[in-house]
Amino acid sequence: MSNLSQTRRAEMLEYLNHLKEIHTDDESRIALGKIETALTEKKYGLVWEEHEEEVDKKLVHNIPVFREIEDKKIVVDENTDFNFLLEGDNLHSLKLLEKTHKGKIDVIYIDPPYNTGNKDFIYDDNYIGSDDGYRHSKWLSFMAERLKIAKELLSDEGVIFISIDDNEVAQLKLLCDSIFGEQNFVNNISVKMSEATSVKMTHVNKRLPKLKEHILFYKKNSDCILNLNEVKIPKKTWDDEYKLLVKGVTKEELKILKEIMEKNSVTDEEIIKADEICQKMNFINVNNLMNDLKNESNKLNFLHENSFRILRDVATSGGAKKIADDKRLKKGINKGALLIRTPKDKIYLMRGDYNMNVKQPRSKLLFADQYLDVNVGDFWHDIKTTGLGAEGTVDFLNGKKPLSLIQRILKMVNNNDAYILDFFAGSGTTGHAVIQLNKEDGGNRKYILCTNNENNICEKITYQRMKNIQEELPHNLKYYKTEFIPKLSEDEEILSSKLLDYIKEMVELENMCEIDGNSRRIILSDEDLKLALSEMEESGVLYIPSFILLNNEIKDSIEERKLEVVTIPDYYFTEELREVNEL
Repeated sequence: MSNLSQTRRAEMLEYLNHLKEIHTDDESRIALGKIETALTEKKYGLVWEEHEEEVDKKLVHNIPVFREIEDKKIVVDENTDFNFLLEGDNLHSLKLLEKTHKGKIDVIYIDPPYNTGNKDFIYDDNYIGSDDGYRHSKWLSFMAERLKIAKELLSDEGVIFISIDDNEVAQLKLLCDSIFGEQNFVNNISVKMSEATSVKMTHVNKRLPKLKEHILFYKKNSDCILNLNEVKIPKKTWDDEYKLLVKGVTKEELKILKEIMEKNSVTDEEIIKADEICQKMNFINVNNLMNDLKNESNKLNFLHENSFRILRDVATSGGAKKIADDKRLKKGINKGALLIRTPKDKIYLMRGDYNMNVKQPRSKLLFADQYLDVNVGDFWHDIKTTGLGAEGTVDFLNGKKPLSLIQRILKMVNNNDAYILDFFAGSGTTGHAVIQLNKEDGGNRKYILCTNNENNICEKITYQRMKNIQEELPHNLKYYKTEFIPKLSEDEEILSSKLLDYIKEMVELENMCEIDGNSRRIILSDEDLKLALSEMEESGVLYIPSFILLNNEIKDSIEERKLEVVTIPDYYFTEELREVNEL
């Protein structure tokens, strides 16, 4: 089959050569050369209109720096490492992390805007709607710039996980193939995000119910052999499954609900009453439920051998414990009994999804869970936002991910000392998951979270969450905020002197530590060094820039005190200083 695009390009290149013969001046040759380059570039892959952000423009005349917000610092143990929360546009944070953590990050997890067209994605302070003709191009420009830096941050054994839904998964896969290399693609993990409730099923004539999202999984280095831990679903006990069954309603309300559901037909008032009871249980809409469960005889499809008897037992005597021990109930589930789940998984009703006189089960609205230890592979159907086991008010569409999802990702990576980065940190689930997992397995993982402060999310949500978990999960935390230093200024102070005021934050970030002025000191002058050697205790750490020379006497004094010397890198702001001719 002929390549029509190649044929057309050949024709245009031939005509360009003709134009070159006619137009020989420099301006024409340069313009024609650019056209030729554009025509001969590789054409397979993702192509989009590149867009420049305001945050890019800000970097033209300004240098981003971090300033610590001291009153937000949390110190639990001075002898352990620190975690970091970075407030500001994540592009600026990534530019600085490229100076401190290039090749050092072991795991990146991000949950970027899904660009649904429902104004969930902000570009240059504007919400992007479905009517924006460059919606996908703007999103790709936004993501490409950040993912290119993300690749540089990953260690040789590093991996990245990116949550996404159907709106951009195809574009993101091609983008990641071009940045990380198609050979470094590991998996597209499907994550069950909701249940096929009766409400969802009513829209099946328009499209199939949306039940999943994706996590694209890449490694940095094609030579790296991943040593992933196996993913298994924990086996659940009957008590775990049913301890919440009757929470939220009284026995009298269960009796009323049972009586309504037993009727061959129901009045509007009874539907309203049943709905009120079920809403207290966070149950699905009863009106839709009843319509879905009516059989051909217009009778509700609840079998006495199951739901009604169970409800009667619960309402009169036994409670959840009796249900858990009901052998007939267990037998019914083994034969395919149906769990009708609630949106928030706090309570659900159960019915037999089979007929005692019919060998084949009728079609199901939902399948019962499998109570087995299973390797789920790349289909994670057990992490739920609704139904049994959901984590409160988790909302995938608004970017809030379950703690168990992030924990599973971290457990997969066989590195208990990993550096973990999330530069779309949102509510801070990644940081929470890191510290929770450290508590469970004794690991020493460290997190870096980046988020802007739109609607005070960094201060009021992300930081507050990390603060609130301290009692249960104590850990050290530093809070940095992005500031900017003009590259050119009218004052007489040179740029290198200004940047020295922000070196401490860079050193602390690179070493994930606290320079407390006691056991750890930063040395920026000979006077600082002299004072440190007269005051510091043994086994401390000195952070010294390369422009301070250490003579033999000083080296002997350092060795005598058993102090460690760490050289402050010259590369923090070398490029910027060279740009303004200070190097």
